Amino acid sequence: MSVVIDIPATQIAPTIEEILTHQGLPPGVAVDEPTLTPARQAIELLRRLSRPIALYAMINHDEFATVYSGEGRNEPDTPLEDIYRRADALALFAVTIGHEVDREIRCLFETNEFPLGSMLDAAASVSAEKAVDVVQGRFQKQLCDEQRWAPATAIMPFSPGYCGWRVNGQRALFELLRPEEVGIGLNDSCLMQPLKSISGVLVAGAKEIFGFDDDFLFCSECATRPCRERIKAILDNHPKADTR
Repeated sequence: MSVVIDIPATQIAPTIEEILTHQGLPPGVAVDEPTLTPARQAIELLRRLSRPIALYAMINHDEFATVYSGEGRNEPDTPLEDIYRRADALALFAVTIGHEVDREIRCLFETNEFPLGSMLDAAASVSAEKAVDVVQGRFQKQLCDEQRWAPATAIMPFSPGYCGWRVNGQRALFELLRPEEVGIGLNDSCLMQPLKSISGVLVAGAKEIFGFDDDFLFCSECATRPCRERIKAILDNHPKADTR
């Protein structure tokens, strides 16, 4: 059974620092007012336009095996293939911050408001990532309530399009989860609508199952390798839900 979560926009609001980091600005660098102004404006726009909502549904290993195999186009060797088989619990999820933010970003770029458009785009991405944190927290609470959580347990999200799980895996995920009920669609290219949406699987299990090396063939295609930070946080017993 799916659990729908209405998320207050204030709960997942990004900070200026998070927006600038997402833009590639190193922490601690002095920022001038022409940069800070559109960042502040982006936060205000996001506050007014964002309509965050999410859903998740627990599934068993056999169900996820069908979702994960998708159309048979995944890389032959992936970390998730081993990790999910060793998991204690699995849940499909989808989050979005709504269509209005997408429309505003598109409008800003079409009217050559590039600084504000770029800041709002970054702010929306950060906000969507924070929405995954909220779903992860709700999933963890459910496991705690069911007495399926232990101090050595952690959760890590994985999304189609990353870590060798091909983006066309979205089709099987959508077929089972049905995120259309919260306004999230999928086009023919497996691109989610609204664009500022994230879907995937939450994997819960012993911390050690998440400790994989970034030496897979597809890792060379990843410029930022955010999995390193997430795995370190998990192994240090401070799990981080961000998947992007």
